[in-house]
Amino acid sequence: MTVRIEVDEDACVGGGQCVLAAAEVFDQRDEDGVVVLLDDAPGVELQEAAREAALLCPAAAIRVIE
Repeated sequence: MTVRIEVDEDACVGGGQCVLAAAEVFDQRDEDGVVVLLDDAPGVELQEAAREAALLCPAAAIRVIE
């Protein structure tokens, strides 16, 4: 199954939970910690980590579209 990831940079609070859960999919900008989406269509091996990152996000700034 293919999933697509979307992030709302304006909602991001820079908590970094996404990077801890899925460093291959997410990063943070150095200057303000806002999420950077590295892979908007992760492979099957990264999809569960991306879902976990969305669940852990304190600002609900990550959306996984199935």
